[in-house]
Amino acid sequence: EQPVGAEAFAEFRVLGKGGFGEVCACQRRATGKMYANKRLNKKRLKKRRGYEAALVEKRILARVHSRFIVSLACAFQTKSDLCLVMTLMNGGDLRYHIYNVDEANPGFAEPRAVFYTAQILLGLEHLHQHRIIYR
Repeated sequence: EQPVGAEAFAEFRVLGKGGFGEVCACQRRATGKMYANKRLNKKRLKKRRGYEAALVEKRILARVHSRFIVSLACAFQTKSDLCLVMTLMNGGDLRYHIYNVDEANPGFAEPRAVFYTAQILLGLEHLHQHRIIYR
């Protein structure tokens, strides 16, 4: 458990954007392992009073260990950002698959919808077993 900072990672493309920052794919220089780095802009957090929510998210991600929920690998801060480095889930987010895989026919066939619903329920069950209710 050595201190980790931004220099430990090489950043790649942006995976998504949100109200407080963005998520980028990154690679740990020492191991070559890929992660997702959620960079939360400190100025935006302060302006929108999001510090407490960011700290709650960090604590929850650090406690959760499930195949159906991303886990926190490490956290650090730079001059401008709070960074949550998490396990990388390949394949894109669910919204992408619902709307962009087949634009002419959005949505899923029922067996695929059942499969994703089961994964979501297993993730929620894991959270509830740890007495976590979050977003």
